[in-house]
Parts: sequence; structure tokens; C-alpha cells
Amino acid sequence: MPTLLVTGANRGLGLEFASQYSADGWTVIGTAREPDKATELGALDNCATMQLDVADADSVDSFMNALGDRPLDLFISNAGTYGSREVDRGDWRKTLEVNTIAPTMLALRLKPNVMASERKKMAVLTSKMGSMTDNGSGGAIIYRSSKAAVNAAWKSLAIDFEDDGIAVVMLHPGWVQTDMGGPNALIDTKTSVSGMREVIGDLDLNSSGRFLAYDSAEIGW
Repeated sequence: MPTLLVTGANRGLGLEFASQYSADGWTVIGTAREPDKATELGALDNCATMQLDVADADSVDSFMNALGDRPLDLFISNAGTYGSREVDRGDWRKTLEVNTIAPTMLALRLKPNVMASERKKMAVLTSKMGSMTDNGSGGAIIYRSSKAAVNAAWKSLAIDFEDDGIAVVMLHPGWVQTDMGGPNALIDTKTSVSGMREVIGDLDLNSSGRFLAYDSAEIGW
């Protein structure tokens, strides 16, 4: 039975990933900053809820100690934040910590766990708003820059991890009806996650390092 680790699994896309993979018989490890409040996650079959604040170094250390050397077939870095719409220095740093630094550092820490599995895959939820090619409207400087930076970091991970047999993908989930996307978004979480799961299912070393949308469309950097 393959094992998934997904961060930020208490709601939205993270919860939908946990739900769909659990329903397909995967063992799921879902993380939340406050596990006691992640009741929907805890109700899933074959699912363990673990405490993790991706931006807190002590929390990450405790999480890694609890995880040990457990093999992970798939790591999905989902936890993220939009940050301020105004360009505030402090909030910019916080957003970069959550959206860029934390996913990359965690991927590096989890590399031995993923290497020990059969499927050896990692995915980060990024955004088309991190694409400089696609940016025709400006604005959202903090969010855009954090996603462009995580794309750059994970592109390097894809190259660095190739010899270890780990395939890496950067995923744009679409404009989704979540707390971040809002009620006017174009698609629901089921549609987005179902599409991203197809992309992940097709992922191998030949396609590693690509920036893809939930519908498999290639996105320019």
C-alpha cells in the first residue's frame, strides 16, 4: 500500500488530496498546525494526522523525529499563504518563508524517506501567478514572487534529485473554490485534485522538473 504525505491537509486542496488518495486505498499522512481541529481529516480511512507548522523550525524537527525513516511514495507540499496585497516588508518575508523556503527545506529533509519508497515522487502546489511569462496584469507582488521563487527552487530539486530516482513536479491547481480562491473561482476542489492526481500519476523522471496545470497544460516560466 503506497503512502502519501500532504501538508496543510486540514482543509481545501490538502484535505481533498487526503480524501481522494485515502479512498483509493493509500495510507495517508496529513499534517495540520492544529491537529485537534482537523476533524474531517481525522475521520478519513487509513489516515494519520500529524502536527506540523512548516514555517517553524522546531515544529519541523519534531515532525521529522516522529516520522522517522518511514518510506513516502509521494510528498505533496500543499501548505501555503497568499500574504498581503500591499508590499509590506515583514509580510513579504513571512510569505516567502511559508511558500518558498519551507517547502524546499522540507523536501530536502524528506529526501531519504522518498528514496526509500517504490514510487519516489514529490509535488509542490505553486501557481500560474508565479509565471513571469503569464504576468500581464501586475499586482500581487508578494504572492507572485514567492511562487516564482518556489518554482526556481523546485526546478533545481528536480535536477539534483534525478540521480536518486525522485521525480518532481510544480503544479498549478487552477483557480479553485477554497478559502484562498474564494467562492467565485472557476473550479471546485474535486476537479482540481482529480486533475493534479492524473498529472502526478503520469510523472516520471522523463517529465520531472515541469511546471504543469491541473489539466496537464504546460505553463511558461
